[in-house]
Amino acid sequence: MALNHEDRVCVGVIAGAHGVRGQVKIKSYTEAPEDVAAFGPVMDDAGNCYKIAITGHAKGTVLTRLEGVNDRDRAQEMRGTKLYVNRDLLPKLIENDEFYYSDLVGLRVESPKGVVLGTVKGVFDFGAGDILEFDSVGGQPEMISFTESSVPVVDLEGKRIVVDMPEVVLGRED
Repeated sequence: MALNHEDRVCVGVIAGAHGVRGQVKIKSYTEAPEDVAAFGPVMDDAGNCYKIAITGHAKGTVLTRLEGVNDRDRAQEMRGTKLYVNRDLLPKLIENDEFYYSDLVGLRVESPKGVVLGTVKGVFDFGAGDILEFDSVGGQPEMISFTESSVPVVDLEGKRIVVDMPEVVLGRED
């Protein structure tokens, strides 16, 4: 049985097969990549559970063996599968300015002047730092570097974030 979005956090995504015996490469979204296996079995969108055993590291991924995945074909079929854990299994956030990226999805995006720009779609790491993606009010996807200077305010209680995008990128003035 699949958990509600609020009850789970995506800890990684299967990047592809590794070898011929069903190992998979996982792009980990945890602070320490090997922690993708630290919280017990993971679950996919369909509600299937997998125990993870870390077998190594390779080019920004962790090499793993998933229980029940025993051949390359099955491992390759799983490419793109998001892996989740129950939020209750993750470390409790202590600081007020701490959050999980999944907490940002759906938040309103505003300019520093309070103009609504869109809604957060996700946070991604393509290798050069975290990128915040949001759907603009016009329906266009927008991306901005997720740094303190570009995203100076994350207000979970107010269900909003503030992004400071250059006007040349916005193509408009506030």
